[in-house]
Amino acid sequence: MFTGIVTDIGEIVSLTPTAQGQLHRLRIACRYDQSTIADGASIACNGVCLTVVGSGVEQGKTWFEVDTAAETLRMTTAKHWVAGTRLNLERALKIGDELGGHIVAGHADGVATIVKRDDLTDMARFELSTVRELARFIAVKGSVTLDGVSLTVNTVDDVVFSVLIIPHTLAVTTLQGWRAGSDVNLEVDLMARYAARLSEMK
Repeated sequence: MFTGIVTDIGEIVSLTPTAQGQLHRLRIACRYDQSTIADGASIACNGVCLTVVGSGVEQGKTWFEVDTAAETLRMTTAKHWVAGTRLNLERALKIGDELGGHIVAGHADGVATIVKRDDLTDMARFELSTVRELARFIAVKGSVTLDGVSLTVNTVDDVVFSVLIIPHTLAVTTLQGWRAGSDVNLEVDLMARYAARLSEMK
């Protein structure tokens, strides 16, 4: 479980396809203390919960390795990741941690495509579109997770929605590099999913 509050930006230093390309082994450099990263730990990478299979230190920099499986490659932007790709990272939530964003599972539901970027004074406004199946869970003032970042929805128009990115978020995440036409990982609010399911069962 996560909160959508990014705690580091990692960089893929190597990517090795295995199992006939159905699995990718990633080595990701980060600034976390290696002694705190246990094998089997969960780290959200651009909003995708991945399991640590190894870690170490090289040239004074921490790295950890994870596998992205076929389903993850099919449903998320992980299919486009290469060596040099920068990723928003978040460690799994611990009991007693501050819930600064919203409850995030790290199970991306699909992708959203950036339709438009408006640069404002120290901020940026993005319009994104997604498939109707996911758009029905997105509401004004509701929460979404985009590339692992917890954000508040500003407007919704059918399958298009917008978010406003504050200066701090631009400074500590990869969102500053977002451009029109790019795809980002989308996780809809769990509460919206449960509310929809309850409504359907009536």
